Amino acid sequence: MIKILLVEDDLSLSNSVFDFLDDFADVMQVFDGEEGLYEAESGIYDLILLDLMLPEKDGFQVLQELREKGVSTPVLIMTAKESLEDKGQGFELGADDYLTKPFYLEELKMRIQALLKRSGKFHLNQLVYGDIEVDLNTNSIKMAGKEVELLGKEFDLLIYFLQNQNVILPKSQIFDRIWGFDSDTTISVVEVYVSKIRKKLKGSVFAEHLQTLRSVGYILKHEQG
Repeated sequence: MIKILLVEDDLSLSNSVFDFLDDFADVMQVFDGEEGLYEAESGIYDLILLDLMLPEKDGFQVLQELREKGVSTPVLIMTAKESLEDKGQGFELGADDYLTKPFYLEELKMRIQALLKRSGKFHLNQLVYGDIEVDLNTNSIKMAGKEVELLGKEFDLLIYFLQNQNVILPKSQIFDRIWGFDSDTTISVVEVYVSKIRKKLKGSVFAEHLQTLRSVGYILKHEQG
């Protein structure tokens, strides 16, 4: 499921957005800029919804620090600040979209989907990588036209790799994303599941291009290279 970080200090609005997106995304709510920056730096989110008028750090500061630190996660600003100057500053600092309050929740969702499609995180029901085809409607996988069964976290891990090609994924980031902060298992489970996927997809372009970075994590190279 898509992971979204929602940084909004208005509890009522935050809860409304959370409830509306609940069947579409896994939403993490935080209520001040300092915590928002900390969460965003983890790299486990597909999209950040960022208010501007926040306690601790305002949204402009959060966005600026994120981009200076090389965090490229798409950011959608949602704010009551509607001047052209504010919008210009937001885009200059690296925002990907800007939505002024009040807004329709339906429009927010459409903008989220558009940003995710643009960043390659949201696909029209199918992922293809070499000889691997994934149907996101049925969670089914084919390798060279033949059905392959990946269960639970195996499937989630494959999708995460496919959606983050050519990105170095530290084991800690993979663990937080797939198993969650509150998991009672240990980070070594990542290696176990990567090994399972490699065995089940042995001989595929995916298995060939998934590289282990010693003491760091993994990277799935682009199919072309």
